Amino acid sequence: MPELAYSLPPGLDVHLVPAPTRVSPSIGGGGCVVDEDTRIETTGPGAERVARWLRAAVGAATGLPLPSADDHGNRVLLRIVPGLEEELGSPEAYRFTADGHDVVIDGASEAGLFRGAQTFRQLLGPEAFRRAPVTGKRQWEVPAVTIQDAPRFRWRGLLLDVARHFMPKDGVLRYLDLMAAHKLNVLHLHLTDDQGWRLEIKRYPRLTEVGAWRARTRFGHRASPLWEEKPHGGFYTQDDIREIVAYAAERHITVVPEIDVPGHSQAAIAAYPELGNSDVIDTTSLTVWDDWGVNPNVLAPTDTTLRFYEGVFEEVLELFPSPFVHIGGDECPKDQWRRSPAAQARIKELGLADEDELQAWFVRHFDTWLTARGRRLVGWDEILEGGLADGATVSSWRGYAGGITAARAGHDVVMCPEQQVYLDHRQDGGADEPVPIGYVRTLEDVYRFEPVPPQLTPEEARHVLGTQANAWTEVTEDQGRVDYQVFPRLAAFAEVAWSALPAPAERDFSDFERRMVAHYRRLDALGVAYRPPTGPLPWQRRPGVLGRPIEGAPPNV
Repeated sequence: MPELAYSLPPGLDVHLVPAPTRVSPSIGGGGCVVDEDTRIETTGPGAERVARWLRAAVGAATGLPLPSADDHGNRVLLRIVPGLEEELGSPEAYRFTADGHDVVIDGASEAGLFRGAQTFRQLLGPEAFRRAPVTGKRQWEVPAVTIQDAPRFRWRGLLLDVARHFMPKDGVLRYLDLMAAHKLNVLHLHLTDDQGWRLEIKRYPRLTEVGAWRARTRFGHRASPLWEEKPHGGFYTQDDIREIVAYAAERHITVVPEIDVPGHSQAAIAAYPELGNSDVIDTTSLTVWDDWGVNPNVLAPTDTTLRFYEGVFEEVLELFPSPFVHIGGDECPKDQWRRSPAAQARIKELGLADEDELQAWFVRHFDTWLTARGRRLVGWDEILEGGLADGATVSSWRGYAGGITAARAGHDVVMCPEQQVYLDHRQDGGADEPVPIGYVRTLEDVYRFEPVPPQLTPEEARHVLGTQANAWTEVTEDQGRVDYQVFPRLAAFAEVAWSALPAPAERDFSDFERRMVAHYRRLDALGVAYRPPTGPLPWQRRPGVLGRPIEGAPPNV
C-alpha cells in the first residue's frame, strides 16, 4: 500500500479530492495553458475513448474544441503505458505531469487513464464541471505539478436504493457521473424490495405490471402518522438497464445488481402469489408494501420459487456483465417458515437443523447456480447464519463483526457497516436535521472511517476487497433529498476508499476541510444539493416529519 504524501510546497495548492498518493511541483516551472490551440493526442488501446469523454466533458464547460490533431499549439497527451501497473501497484494507477507546455497523463490501463482525466478536470478549476461555458475565459491554466496516484481498494462503491423510492434513469446516469468525479468504481443498484420491483423481466411481466407500483407511501419513518396518498413507482426497461450499464462502463464503473431473496420480497409475492408461503397466509391478498421496516412475508422454500428466480437471474445475467451479483439474504424473518408445513417438510427432506440452515440452503443454491455461470454471489452478512456458501462474498453491514468472521474463514468482504457509512443516517444531532435516522455521522466521522478492522492479520485483510457507502431511500423521496444525505459525506468516503490515508486518529481532517472549500464549488457547478457545512437550508428541512434517531449508540465494532 503506498504511503500518502499529500504535502505541498508553499504556493502550490491544488485542492484535489480524493487526495492523490503523491504531488510535487514539476521541474519545468510555470503552469500549462489550455486554450483554443490545445489538442488532445492519444497513445495505446482505449486511450481515444478517454479522449472522447474528455472532449465532451471539459469541452462543454470550457468551449474549447480540443481537436485530436493539429500542427501547432500545446497538447494534452493521453497514454496507456505498459509496466505502469507493476510500478504503481494497480490497473487504475496513473501519472500526471504538467510541465509548462504539455499535460501528459499516463495510465496503467484505460481505467487508470480515465482516473487521471478526472484529476485533470479538477485541476482546471470548479467551472470545468459545468455543462456550458459561463466565464468567458479564453484560456485555462493547469498548475505545474507531477502526480503519482493509485487506489487503495479495488471495490469503491455506492449503493443506491431505487426500490423504496424509484430514481428515474436520468438520475442514475447523473449519479454515475458524480461517482466518476470522485473516482468510485462500483454502483450497487438495489433493484427489488417489499416496496417495489424496479427491473423489467420479460418472462414475468407482472413483476413490473404489479410489483413496480404501490398505492401510497408513508412520509417519514415507521412512527410517522403522515402518508403521501398517491401511487408511487416506476421501473427500468431492459433497454434502460443496457444504457445504464454502458454509461457506467464508459466511466469504468461496474454496476452490481441486487435481487433480494428470500426476504424483502413482498412486491414479488404480490405479483406472483405462488412465491409466498400460501399454506400459512393468504398470499393472494398481498399488495406492494406501503410501509417501512422488516416485512414478515418471505419467499417459500419451494422448487417453484427456485425455478422462478433462476428465470429472473437468467435475464439479470444477460443485462449485467458484472462478475458479482447481489442476492440480499438479509432480514428474513423465519416465523412463516416455522408455521409452514411445506417449509418444515423441506427442512426434514434436506436434513437441516433449523430455519437458519434453510436460509443458508437457499443462498447456497444460488451460489452454486451463479458459480456455474461464471459469476460470484454477494450477500449481506446474514448469509453467514446457518453456514456460508463456498464462493460467497459478504457485504458486512451490521458492524465489522460479519466481515471479520468472513475474512477469517477465507471469504472476500466488502465493508459497509451501518454505524459508519449508511448515508441515510443523520449528519448532525440538531433539531433542523431532516427526518433524522440512526446514528449521527458527521463529515469528519466518515473521513475517519477505517474499512480494514485492526483485528485481521495481513493475510486475512487481503480478503477485504474494499468498501461501500449505502444510501437507503425510505425517507429520501426525491433527488434533492438523496443529494442532501449523500453529499458532502461521499467526498470524504471517496478519499477513504481511494487514498492511502494514515490511521483514523492521525488523519488531517483540517486539510480535508480546506480542500473541500474548492470541492463545494465543484459540487455547486454539478448542481448537487449537498448539506452545507453550516447546516440545512430552509427548504432542506422537514419539520414535523418523524424519523428514527438512535441516541448515544456507540459504533458496533
